[in-house]
Amino acid sequence: MEEKKLLLIVNPRAGKTRSRAPFYDVIALFCQAGYAVSLRQTQERGEAEALAREAGGYDLVVCCGGDGTLNETVSGLLALKDRPPLGYIPCGSTNDFAASLSLPLQPPSAAARILDCPGRRLDVGQLNGRYFMYVAAFGAFTNTSYSTDQGVKNDLGRLAYVIEGMKSMSTLRPYQVRVTADGEVFEGGFLFGAVANATSIGGFLRLRQDEVVVDDGKFEMLLIPEPKNANDLQNLIMSLLRSDFTGGGLLFRHVSHIILETKEDLPWSLDGEFEPGADRVEIHDLCRLLEMRV
Repeated sequence: MEEKKLLLIVNPRAGKTRSRAPFYDVIALFCQAGYAVSLRQTQERGEAEALAREAGGYDLVVCCGGDGTLNETVSGLLALKDRPPLGYIPCGSTNDFAASLSLPLQPPSAAARILDCPGRRLDVGQLNGRYFMYVAAFGAFTNTSYSTDQGVKNDLGRLAYVIEGMKSMSTLRPYQVRVTADGEVFEGGFLFGAVANATSIGGFLRLRQDEVVVDDGKFEMLLIPEPKNANDLQNLIMSLLRSDFTGGGLLFRHVSHIILETKEDLPWSLDGEFEPGADRVEIHDLCRLLEMRV
């Protein structure tokens, strides 16, 4: 029987552990399953995407790292006409997307799940031509992931995002945005907006598991409007703390197509990675575009 080919893309800087022992077990599991494993370690941003773009001849691609590594790998695979399925071994400091899918956080267990899973086609987001796997966000806290030092993220995990987010509280300001979401229009000042396909947004906002379906052609859109007074602010905070996105003046919808228009370039975060601003952003849910072994 012809041996199958597997490309294993590893970000060695992701996560809290520096031990290589789990990866020996991962490679052994893949080899026992009949794969010839090609291991590639990334050294800089963008390298995982470049490696995935050259994965056309492989039967399976597995990326091992955080949400940013996953984002790059997905972007690279989607550039291929005949793309192999993707497996994900979450090794980041928060692993928001993995939490949404209840993926194991121990590398050998995650590898075993990849081998046991028949595959599932998941939705992928596209913002002005750039892909994202689980969240596109603007406004408050969205610079937290890419402005937080990697060493701090590795040591503190989710707490690092909260600490960095608190630093930005003094610079909060509303963005004047016109949002058209599946034909429904919202216009005004917003402190934060997110289009997500995950139960965790930005490392701190939580959605209920039953609110998120990762292959239904719909994103979950959350907009936090500018509070007009102290009472509005208190209601917003209480709703966020309770994860009650139907109260406190919050706007929450399940949508597949969004257009955001502003009079200024609005910077974004895609899967925790910086995306330069634009005064008009169009977001699509590309329903069941990518096959993943999840």
